Amino acid sequence: MVEKYSIRTDLALEEKERFEEENVEVQGVVLEEEYDEEWEVRTTTVIIKTENGAKTMGKPVGTYITMEAPNLAVPDEAYHREISVKIAECVERLLRHKWKRQEKRDTGEDVSVLMVGLGNRAVTPDALGPRVADNLNITRHIVREYGKYAMGEDEVTLVSALVPGVMAQTGMETAEIVRGVVEETKPEVILVVDALAARNSKRLNRTIQITDTGINPGSGVGNHRNAITEESVGVPVIAIGVPTVVDAATIVNDAMENLMKEMEHSETLKGVGVVLQGYHAAEKYELVRQLISPHLNGMFVTPKDVDETVKRISFTISEGLNLLFSAKESNGDSLAKQGEEQDSVKAKRKETKGQAHNPKKAGI
Repeated sequence: MVEKYSIRTDLALEEKERFEEENVEVQGVVLEEEYDEEWEVRTTTVIIKTENGAKTMGKPVGTYITMEAPNLAVPDEAYHREISVKIAECVERLLRHKWKRQEKRDTGEDVSVLMVGLGNRAVTPDALGPRVADNLNITRHIVREYGKYAMGEDEVTLVSALVPGVMAQTGMETAEIVRGVVEETKPEVILVVDALAARNSKRLNRTIQITDTGINPGSGVGNHRNAITEESVGVPVIAIGVPTVVDAATIVNDAMENLMKEMEHSETLKGVGVVLQGYHAAEKYELVRQLISPHLNGMFVTPKDVDETVKRISFTISEGLNLLFSAKESNGDSLAKQGEEQDSVKAKRKETKGQAHNPKKAGI
């Protein structure tokens, strides 16, 4: 019965949690966790090693890193700076065996990165990708026109960005546009940023997923488009996503869960609660979808302050990418060089805690 129903989510962590709640062991899937007590950030790595595990999870084989940062929606500049550093570390970890940046630089070759901002700029919860592209430090045109020394550095990563829009605007699949750009510009790696859908409303705008498996644009809201993966475009693809919407059925399902807990304390309704508790989580979710159909079925909900939140988080992600692809990070394990800077940021946090995270103050 478990495989018949599926709860709509883009997060591999939530898929793994679903099986754990139902006491189902998934073979070929490894879960690793670490917790930063100072910054209250939990980083969970889900590694899908086998095709059997991929089939069970409904996700491709690969590594999925999920950062849960409860204060990500809070305008704390020092906190967001720390998250940017963590994003850079996670992306670098996934890229470590997928490209040969230092080897190419040793031979005098340029290293090129293409960032693709997915989503509809006109729809605020879906504008994360385009906004990240707006804040990214684009260098490819400058280096090609004036040379790398125009950037004031000896080693520069050629960064370019693409905002392909959505199919309703262009009439083309995003994957088709990306393939055409890749064929012309020949980047070593593609970074894709997109808004996601979550199963748990508590994860909205507080979670960042980074994976090396690519992405299926629009899959979170049921719009299945051609995948952007290494197999489809010919170069490694790293996907970064933040859940900004949740299915309406999920909210009703959560309300039903709370109702069932209250029923356990009522003598007259206790029997009903026991019956409903016997259903799997996915079965209860499907029941809710049928009950609210057709009026609310297919509706997605987002927080009321999503405009400011998306603006803030997009800057945080772009700041992390700018850190990673700057010349300071040219030695592979080079994020260690940020140690002194991080220490100063941590010392400053006590003074800046509560300050607004102002995207206009570019710290890079």
